[in-house]
Amino acid sequence: MLRQAREALRLDGASGATGLQVSVNRRRKVVRLAYVGPFTQGRPGAHWYAAHHALPRLLSRAANATVHAYVYDPDEGEEVLAYGNGRRVGGERVVYDNVELPEGRPEDLDEAAFTHMQSRWPMGHLAHVFGLSRKELLRLPRAGLGRVLSLEEDSSADVESALEALLPGGVAPHAH
Repeated sequence: MLRQAREALRLDGASGATGLQVSVNRRRKVVRLAYVGPFTQGRPGAHWYAAHHALPRLLSRAANATVHAYVYDPDEGEEVLAYGNGRRVGGERVVYDNVELPEGRPEDLDEAAFTHMQSRWPMGHLAHVFGLSRKELLRLPRAGLGRVLSLEEDSSADVESALEALLPGGVAPHAH
């Protein structure tokens, strides 16, 4: 996995990443990967991920599984892309300024109706695929169960043991 992460950085023309943050939801066996580096922080980081997909492409090919990549900017919108066997196989994007609200005044939209509407947006749909709530998926980067793996380490045994400690018995990967 770290080999693919380093190769993806090279393919994406990025430098300065020091690690790979691994966040886990054990209940659903979902793993979130995100680079630790100056180019991935804050809103500019979300935009960087929107344009750089080498990691999910490489991981989907190596794992022979679907890998989901997502971009979430709470002020602008959200996007989820799916990769299988190194190719993009699906995706959806919502720009919040372009969302059509139900008839009536926006202030008439109650919280339950708005939550239902969000559940059909890309992050809500991805959460459903993983058996999580939208809120759980969005909280994953700040979840207590996680670790930063150094991109300098080269021992696959160390990576495997770290991942096994975080999530015994396998994973359903997705990249941020």
